[in-house]
Amino acid sequence: MLSVNHIDSYYGEYRALRDISLSVSEGELALIFGPNGHGKSTLLKTISGLIRPTRGTICYGDVEIHRLPIDRIVEMGLVLIPEERHLFTEMTVIDNLKLGAYNSRAWPNLRENLDFVSVLFPRLAERKKQIVSTLSGGELRMLAIGRGLMAGAKFVAVDEPSLGLSPILTQEVFKKIEEINLNGITILLVEQNMKETAQLARRIYLMEDGQITFGGTREEALENPKIKEAFLGKHSHD
Repeated sequence: MLSVNHIDSYYGEYRALRDISLSVSEGELALIFGPNGHGKSTLLKTISGLIRPTRGTICYGDVEIHRLPIDRIVEMGLVLIPEERHLFTEMTVIDNLKLGAYNSRAWPNLRENLDFVSVLFPRLAERKKQIVSTLSGGELRMLAIGRGLMAGAKFVAVDEPSLGLSPILTQEVFKKIEEINLNGITILLVEQNMKETAQLARRIYLMEDGQITFGGTREEALENPKIKEAFLGKHSHD
């Protein structure tokens, strides 16, 4: 479904991504983890069109998307749910959700997508007329995800959904992400919380210094000594 082939991306003079290749199959949940500041968010922004790669190709289905405008990529069903959320805090929950359906493919399915999001996140349905600035951190994260789904997403790239959340809310958000995947939506998840997310993922990538240093199935990742020591080991006494 998604194929990233030997891409480089720069921030000004800084080479943030170095020869990145990865793939995500339709219906899969793939996980990217690794240290902070090593290019994970840059990779998601490059895939979704916010940053243009200087080398390599990105294919979504049979279409090369790395030169397409962002709105065209969203219309194809590939949606970024960024760490920063970018919500309109002085508007209501329902108005924020409707803004997610602005593209020409999603707007005719507004009611259907709204029903899907309401079933997935009943708390958002309960608070649909509430001003966004009054929501809790967990509710804000759910709203950001829900707004992304309103675009008629078939593939969602989710950046650090547990950031700043309590352990209980983190588990709730991950449960919802699993539910979204079980509804047939493909997910590429960037997340530091390897302990909580490894069991959700079919494919796991480790990213260090702007490069993919490991890629394989969940079973292969959990048997890899480097991954166990560097990331699972630090949680082993939680």
